[in-house]
Amino acid sequence: MAEGQVIVGLEVHCQLDTKSKLFCGCSTDYRADGPNTHVCPVCLGLPGTMPVLNKRAIEYAMRVAKALNCTVLQESEFSRKNYFYPDLDKAYQITQYDKPLAEGGYLEIEGDESGEKRIRITRVHVEEDPGRLVHMGNAERGKYSLVDYNRAGIPLIEIVSEPDMRSPKEARKFLNKLRATLEYLSVFDSEKEGSLRVDANISILGSERVEVKNITSYKGVEKALTFEITRQKSLLRRGQKVERETRHFLEARGVTQSSRSKEQEHDYRYFPEPDLRPLHVKSWVEGIVLPELPDARRERFIVQYGCSLNHARTLTGDLRLANFYEQVVRPDPAGLATLADTWISDTLIGELNYRNMSIDAVDPATFTGLLGLIREGVITDTSGIEVLRVMLDQHLNNQACEKPFAIVDRLNLRKVSSAPAGSETGPVINPVLQSIAEVLASQPGAVEDFRKGKKGAFNFLVGQVMKKTRGCADPAEVNRMLAEELKKEA
Repeated sequence: MAEGQVIVGLEVHCQLDTKSKLFCGCSTDYRADGPNTHVCPVCLGLPGTMPVLNKRAIEYAMRVAKALNCTVLQESEFSRKNYFYPDLDKAYQITQYDKPLAEGGYLEIEGDESGEKRIRITRVHVEEDPGRLVHMGNAERGKYSLVDYNRAGIPLIEIVSEPDMRSPKEARKFLNKLRATLEYLSVFDSEKEGSLRVDANISILGSERVEVKNITSYKGVEKALTFEITRQKSLLRRGQKVERETRHFLEARGVTQSSRSKEQEHDYRYFPEPDLRPLHVKSWVEGIVLPELPDARRERFIVQYGCSLNHARTLTGDLRLANFYEQVVRPDPAGLATLADTWISDTLIGELNYRNMSIDAVDPATFTGLLGLIREGVITDTSGIEVLRVMLDQHLNNQACEKPFAIVDRLNLRKVSSAPAGSETGPVINPVLQSIAEVLASQPGAVEDFRKGKKGAFNFLVGQVMKKTRGCADPAEVNRMLAEELKKEA
């Protein structure tokens, strides 16, 4: 690796979407019914209690391990990780240490350079979530903090990567791919706040490693790493040393802040959990059958529907989006597939992001109807975007949602025909030709620039004609007819 190379590894904590906690029957819906209501003597670690392992949580963890191409170990065991923090009710966490559930996997992402890049997975292990602190005020200048133990004991998997990522963008791609994989496995709900938390380890080649703890969003990981790269390189340029430490990311300010010196493994005084027997799951894991995962679905979309590689990546990168696409094209795969992949990947996602809406807000049958109007030539692409925006805004404003055809007729968005219109007694009018004539008359400067060989002038005139027809004319016809009219004037 070159001097100054950025080295990033991630430790990703994902809440498994089970109904009960890892070692007791308390609900995992920790935000319901008020703080400290979903607790019991077991998850509070009261003397005399015994943990009972949640079978579904282990099954979910094995699904993840197989999907990440890991080897599930013949024997794994739980340990006690001892440390004091207010949200850790027992003063120790039940986790897996030297005998994790699985080791040695990988996940392929689109690298910063062309082609796929393999990010190695060191281990996947199971542990319990601690509680959470509720800060009165804010985390930086709060008056005081309260502790809610509803979250204590929720099953987590920790996925530890090798330091194979070389930029914040690669780290975010890894997290997006991991999230998609977990959702395809039906073991994880990304909509739940706090369901995924990341500890990011970052260093500049030749200097100490810094850990940034408890980042709670994919965008936050990219921002935290970007800040840390700038901070560490600035220290090195000034001849200063990067200290080995743990830092926290302050999302509101977009900076990291020193928290404490980095703990060593021996600081936690690990020892085997005496109340839980070792796990032996060989025959169990062999019977687990995985569903179609993002990479397999991407390849199928390319072969079955003719999607481009980039569109297939986008469509299969989110389970709900992939399902939506297949629902849209199902009525006519041969006729709608290519149109749908372009419209969903390039247009619909952008409009949804602009409004902070999810794909769940769009009815697949209604969207299929909109694409049908475009394919049949009833409206242009430009008019289609206008119809889509009206549909989304109506949903956003809780208004009655009109059908695409009704919006087209109400806003008079049908494609303007280049065929002459008129009657036996009236003049024959070509709407597109009339618009071209009006634009040429009103834009003599642009016409003169075109005569002088300025290529941009023609595109400007096309844009003016499209504007005059409110986007309802066929762009190809406008280009052809405008070129013919300019030749006549020459």
